[in-house]
Amino acid sequence: MARDTLSITDDRTGRTYVVPIEHGAIRASELARIQVEPHGPGLYCYDPGLANTALCRSGIGCIEAGPDRLRYRGYDVEELAARSTYLETAYLIVKGELPVASHFATWQRNIKMHTMLHENVKRLMEGFRYDARPMSILMGTVGVLSAFYPDSYDVLDLESRRVQTRRLIGKMPTIAAFAYRRSRGLPYVYPNNDLSYIGNFLSMLFKMTELEYQPNPVVERALDRLFILYAEHAQNCSSTAARITGSTHADPYAVIASACAAMSGPGHGGSNERVLHMLQEIGTVDRVAGFVENLKANPRRVPGLGHSAYLQRDPRAAIIREIAEEVYAEVGPPALMPVARELEQIALHDHWFVSNRYFPNADFYSALVYDAMGFPVEMFPVLFAIPRTASWMAQWAEMVVDPEQDVVRPRQTYVGSPDRPYVPMEQREQLGALETAIHGRL
Repeated sequence: MARDTLSITDDRTGRTYVVPIEHGAIRASELARIQVEPHGPGLYCYDPGLANTALCRSGIGCIEAGPDRLRYRGYDVEELAARSTYLETAYLIVKGELPVASHFATWQRNIKMHTMLHENVKRLMEGFRYDARPMSILMGTVGVLSAFYPDSYDVLDLESRRVQTRRLIGKMPTIAAFAYRRSRGLPYVYPNNDLSYIGNFLSMLFKMTELEYQPNPVVERALDRLFILYAEHAQNCSSTAARITGSTHADPYAVIASACAAMSGPGHGGSNERVLHMLQEIGTVDRVAGFVENLKANPRRVPGLGHSAYLQRDPRAAIIREIAEEVYAEVGPPALMPVARELEQIALHDHWFVSNRYFPNADFYSALVYDAMGFPVEMFPVLFAIPRTASWMAQWAEMVVDPEQDVVRPRQTYVGSPDRPYVPMEQREQLGALETAIHGRL
């Protein structure tokens, strides 16, 4: 009869160790039992990028490679994107269940209570350079909010965690919109809580001289669905950054600022920005074939194509393509749309692309949708961070109450210099060569 164990034989000593398997994983601490000498250093894993290491147990999001499914708290993302709203999905992610009508009404009211910013926060934002990227402003502003809300330091208090969660979900669109307006030299537009969560965000972004801003309902629903699709994605880089920072019991604003910092990189939240730049470099449909041939001759990562979490498809991509068609029918397709369609068709049907798993991912069409909506590319990471805030707060809260979690302190494999004595400067030889080697490493 099969047992949920793994037998490991150490060829150095001939000893065999039996390690329990739980939820398809073994505990790394079990490897510490594998020692050459009694009480000597035990074995540990070397896993760059934590590509095959589980940092935690989580009940929030689940990615299943193979069937290529994405679920939030057990619900398929396709169904949520079709039938839910972002705020309802955020409730699900944070609280674990879909709300009844009365609870959802309270949730909406509690979020809207926190959309305003303290006037001193607004003045703080005015201290950034006029050409600062919106993501940098968002990251910096979120990081200092704990100075305005000292109650956030009690991270073990349940009610405090609830308040900070509502506060951040409410304030992130306002900070993002103010950052955008500042980058454009436009006056700030204060929140209008008579509008929906997404409608209010659009108003703060794009309202000009009209007395009342009414968002385009097609654009409003499209952005709402995009927020649902980007709301959660299991243990990605930014969620892991949030957990690592939160493991020290840092305040939640520091946690979210660190998650924003991780997301600001082009390999994560800046991916769809890179998609747009790539399509701009290709330029026209007749140049797609040359791009493809060059890619086959010089294989490399291509923004918008492939995803390490999936084998054959990104389940969000087809939905975003559908959203794109709806938006383009309303506001007109961007000029690069024919280029994107040509590249997509090749990626879906060319054997080389299929065998290398270069399928369109969520970022492929979201870049063009945001562009059609009027967002500049520097806002793309911000549009990622706003909906992901609910997930970051849920990940943080889950970690804080998990008795198995401790301050994150991974091991390293040391490959530096062996023991060597200090030599006084006047006795050192080949100093020039040494300095060259040191500066070469830096």
